[in-house]
Amino acid sequence: MNKYLTKQSAVNQIEMVLDQIRPALQNHGGNVEVVGFDNGVVKVKLTGHCHDCLISTVTLKLGIERALCANLPNLVKKVIEVK
Repeated sequence: MNKYLTKQSAVNQIEMVLDQIRPALQNHGGNVEVVGFDNGVVKVKLTGHCHDCLISTVTLKLGIERALCANLPNLVKKVIEVK
């Protein structure tokens, strides 16, 4: 993380990217919440139908993680789900 970037401003940037993909999640009855961020790792909680979906791992890696890493490459390195 950039030494001039506060944790809150980093989370704000992450939320801005997630806001771009939330409509797709919400169309399927789900959503995503950021529950933590540290050392390039974003911790998220999938909610609604996404929580127990059989392809939630695909959503997490190919949707959420890919979008965050592509849009914030100097900030986000990995996304993990917390239950």
